[in-house]
Parts: sequence; structure tokens; C-alpha cells
Amino acid sequence: MVQNESELRARIVELQAEHQALETAIQALQEAAAPDLFALRRLKKRKLQLKDAIARLRSRLIPDLNA
Repeated sequence: MVQNESELRARIVELQAEHQALETAIQALQEAAAPDLFALRRLKKRKLQLKDAIARLRSRLIPDLNA
């Protein structure tokens, strides 16, 4: 489990890099003459999961105003 702010930021950077790599892979697959629709759907689903994970981690960086 990621605990401190620097670890959170490092994890966000890792996830953003994976997200960008998936974007590149998706674009390449879509440009193929006969794209594998199953693989494309799987990559898009993983990309969305990463986007959600990044948003959750970013929200943890926002200070709690009630504290």
C-alpha cells in the first residue's frame, strides 16, 4: 500500500506511463488492416482501469479539509 505523498506521486507517474503505452498500442492496433477486436477491447478496458486508478491516487493527494 502506498503511504506517503512522494510514493503516491511516483505511482501516479508509473500508471500514467502505462496508460500512455496502452494508448500507443491501441492506436497501432486500430490502424491495422484487420484489428483484433477482442484485444482492442481488452486494452481499452485496462486503459480505463488505469485512468480510474490515477484519479483515485490523485484524490488522495488532496488535503482533507475536515482534518
